[in-house]
Amino acid sequence: MNRPTPPVPYKGLARMKLFLALSRTPHGLLDLATPLLAAILWRGGLPPWTTIILGIVAAFAGYTAVYALNDIVDYRSDRAKLKRSNPDRQAGYLDAALVRHPLAQGLLSFPAAVGWAVIWAMISLTCAWLLNPVCAMLLVAGCILETFYCLLLRVSQLRVLVSGVVKTLGGLAAVFAVDPEPDQLFLLLLFGWLFFWEIGGQNVPADWHDLEEDTALDARTIPVRYGPRLASVIALGSLIVSLILSGIFLGQAPVAQPLIIQAATLVAGFFLLLLPGWHLFRHRRRQEASTLFNLASYYPLSLLVLVSVALLVRG
Repeated sequence: MNRPTPPVPYKGLARMKLFLALSRTPHGLLDLATPLLAAILWRGGLPPWTTIILGIVAAFAGYTAVYALNDIVDYRSDRAKLKRSNPDRQAGYLDAALVRHPLAQGLLSFPAAVGWAVIWAMISLTCAWLLNPVCAMLLVAGCILETFYCLLLRVSQLRVLVSGVVKTLGGLAAVFAVDPEPDQLFLLLLFGWLFFWEIGGQNVPADWHDLEEDTALDARTIPVRYGPRLASVIALGSLIVSLILSGIFLGQAPVAQPLIIQAATLVAGFFLLLLPGWHLFRHRRRQEASTLFNLASYYPLSLLVLVSVALLVRG
C-alpha cells in the first residue's frame, strides 16, 4: 500500500505554489477561456475594457475559490485516497501539474486553505456584483453546488449532473455580464454544450483516473458504479452531444462565424474530444482517461482562439 510522503517545509514562493496547487491554477487558467468565449460570442465582439478586466478578475478569482473549496470539502476523502495512490500515476495529469491535494497531504493547514478560498471568493463576488448582481448570484450558487457535489461522493453517482451544472455557470455569468437580458435559447445551448463537455471530457475521465482509489473508498462515481465499459459509453456519448450542440450554439450567436471557423471548431472538437474519447472507449485504461481529461481541458481555449482570429479578420 502506497502512502503519501511525509510533508516537507515550503517557504516563500514555494509555499505560494501550494496555494496555487490547492486551486489547480493551471486548470483554472484554461477555464478562463469559457467565459471569455461566451461573452465575445453573444456580444459579437470585445466588451468594454472595464468589463473585460472586471470579468477576468471575477472569473479567475471564482475558479480559484471553487477549486480550493473542492479540496477543502473533500479533505478527508482525499487523505484516504492518498494512502492508496501511486505517485507515479500522477505524471502528465493536468490536475497534478503542481502538487496534488496539498491540503490532504498536510502541506497546508486547514485555516490557511479556508482563508485562501474565502479571500478569492470575496474578490470574485465583489467584481461579479459590479458586473451584474446575477453574476454574483451564479457564483454563490456555484459554491453551494460544488459543496453539494463533494458531499455526494459516497451517496450517488448522479452527482455528475451537479458537476455539469457547476461548470456551465462561468459561461452563463459572462453572458449576463455583457447583457442583462440575453436570449434564452442562446443560454440554453450554451448550458447544454458546457454541461455535456464537462461530463464527457472532465468529470468521467477525472473519476476514471481515481478509479482504484474510489473503489476502495466505496465512492459513487460513474466509473465505479457502472464499470469501465458503460462509463466509456457515457463519456463518448456526452462528447458527441456536446460537439453537436457546439455547432448549433455557434450558429445561434448574433454574429455568425465564417464557415471556415465553424469547420475549424469541429476539427478541434474531433481531435480534442472525439478522438481521445474513442480511444478511451476502445482501450478503457487510466492512461486514455488522463489523456482525454487533459486534451478536453484545452477545448474551450481552442474555440476562443478560433473565434478571436475571426474577430480580428473581420476587423
